[in-house]
Order: sequence, then structure tokens, then C-alpha cells
Amino acid sequence: MRGITTLQPGEAVDHTLFIKQSTKGVTTVGKPFMTLILQDKSGDIEAKLWDTNEEHEQKYAAETIVHVGGEIHEYRGKNQLRIKTIRVVGPEEGISITDLVPSSAVPKEELYDELTQFFFEIKNPNISRITRYIMKEFKEDILVFPAATKNHHDYVSGLLDHMVSMLRLGKAIGDLYPTLNRDLLYAGIMLHDIGKVRELSGPIATTYTVEGNLLGHITIMVTEIAKAADALKIEGEEVLLLQHLVLSHHGQEEWGSPKRPMIQEAEILHYIDNIDAKMNMFNRVLSKTQPGQFTERVFALDNRAFYKPTID
Repeated sequence: MRGITTLQPGEAVDHTLFIKQSTKGVTTVGKPFMTLILQDKSGDIEAKLWDTNEEHEQKYAAETIVHVGGEIHEYRGKNQLRIKTIRVVGPEEGISITDLVPSSAVPKEELYDELTQFFFEIKNPNISRITRYIMKEFKEDILVFPAATKNHHDYVSGLLDHMVSMLRLGKAIGDLYPTLNRDLLYAGIMLHDIGKVRELSGPIATTYTVEGNLLGHITIMVTEIAKAADALKIEGEEVLLLQHLVLSHHGQEEWGSPKRPMIQEAEILHYIDNIDAKMNMFNRVLSKTQPGQFTERVFALDNRAFYKPTID
């Protein structure tokens, strides 16, 4: 059966799906409704349930498996699922969450093996020890967590996938520009988003934790770097530089960066992060678009639609 995100407007839906998010709202005339984000291995799609009540809110809560009948339609440049029938799938039907949750195309063990090869390229002992200490502490979560709740790498092992892809980019850029300090660049790539394992709830039906809402992954990791340095009895500029890489990786204050990059490695880290996140979004939206057609609008890419060329 084709994945839910590969269907085009007008095509029928007869799919078993996982409720990734479930939120309630009220129309302009005061009628309650629910917005469901439904997903299978191919990705997720938004759907609306109209004229809902408390029973619906309990029955169709996040982390519930449902069977949905309906049709795909286009709304404001994006595909939506128009629900005609919906029912909860019971355990006796033999369908598990893992059957419906997107994950990295490459097994997490292979990704982590590739990542660990970059440890051997970090020559500065203080940078190496701090990075290895933090990676070891959070390894089990790094293996399975997403990198976000939506937009990019928002799937099982997405965080690890994002890190490895960024390390490949960092290596290529380091080859072109040898003045870059690879120790700082590789460590910054590994550390910059690890705070998300505490900012986010986990790989399934991901939401923000209380700590994530109040502090955010940047603040969390700056503190973890300080704690690691203290535990290892490391002092010096390396600690400050690693903290700056994390603090500035969003690039600009309006994008959530407490500081703008002030060393070249921090500037490049920001660009690499941005490139990999955007390419992940491009790959996803173009994979479900036919050649010669435009994609649906992508909110995180300035709400633009993109043309998929017919040429090879």
C-alpha cells in the first residue's frame, strides 16, 4: 500500500495510521473540532475532525493507532486528509507503533559507527575528552531521538542522522578550507543538538518537555558542557569555545540564537546545520512530487512551493 504522504489530491484513503499529535480547537462560530497529525512510515499529514466532544478527545488522543477512510484534498497549498470514517485499531489486529513510525533509512548502529570515526580526528585532548564524555552519557537517547517535532529529521534516529550528515559536510568543507579548526567543528557538530534529548519527550509522538519549554536545548547543552568539564577537571579556552559553538549555532537572535557566531567554526557550523535541515525538507517534499509538478507549500521554507524538474 502506498504511504499516506505519497497520495495526491482526489485519491482515496483507506489506511491504518498513528496519531502523532492531537489538539482541540474552536471554530469562529464556537463549534469544537480536533486537528490530528496522522502518520505512517512515509511521513505525516494533517486532518480535521469536526463537531467533536470530550469522548472524541479521549478516543483519538496522541499515540493512538486508527484506521481512517477518506480522501486527500488540497488546502492552502498543502495536502490534507478529509476524514470520512475513523476507528481505533485494537491490539488484537496485530499492528504496532513501530510499523507506522518513520525512521532513519540507515540503521542507527551503522550511523553511530560512522560518527565514532570522527572521534579519532579530534586531536585536542580537552575537546576530545569533553565530547566523548557527553556522547557516552547520552548515547542511548542519541541513537533513537528525532532532531525536531516537525520540519526536519523528525523521525526515529533523526538526531543521529542529522549529526552524521553534518559531519560529512564538515569534513568536505574542512578539506576546502584548511584554516578551519576541525577539532572545534566536529565537536560542535556532535554537541550542538544533544540538548534535544532533554528538550523533547522521545521518538514517539514527540512533544516538548517542561525543561524544553523553560530552558531549550541550547541552554541545556551549555550547562552540560560546563558539568562535563568540571567532572573531568578541564579548564581553559576549549570549554568556552565549545559553549560558544552551541550558543551561536542558530546564527541570529531572531532564530533563537543567544549569541551570533564570533569564530569561523561557529559560522560554518550554523551554515552546515541550516543546509542539512533544509536538504532534509527538500528531499521529503520532492520525494512525493511528480516530475513537472510543484510541491506543496513548505512552511519552514518561507511557505514556498518548489518545482520538480523533468530532466535527469
